[in-house]
Amino acid sequence: MSLDENCIFCKILRGEIPSDKVYEDGDMLAFRDIHPQAKVHVLCVPKSHFSYLSEMGEKERGLVGKCMAKLPEIARLAGIEKGYRVIINQGEDAGQTVFHLHIHILGGQNMGEKLL
Repeated sequence: MSLDENCIFCKILRGEIPSDKVYEDGDMLAFRDIHPQAKVHVLCVPKSHFSYLSEMGEKERGLVGKCMAKLPEIARLAGIEKGYRVIINQGEDAGQTVFHLHIHILGGQNMGEKLL
């Protein structure tokens, strides 16, 4: 597991900052967002530090694939029953504020058809 000393998500992964865990295994941690943008807002964070999809090597591609495959289980564990939205922000223009790749899982309410 390669982590960054100053990254807030890496600090959460190391247990230095508490989180409201929904799911954890050897590859990822899913926890509730402290600034939710929906009734249920969970972040799925790979246990390897890289900022963007464009930085993925073979190892990271496999890790993101595992995260994506676990999303239905994580959504169920978070109490999302009627559907959810999955978002990966890439860069400042997309609204990325923590530069450790992470997947947003939003639901627990009707999300509507539009993103904006």
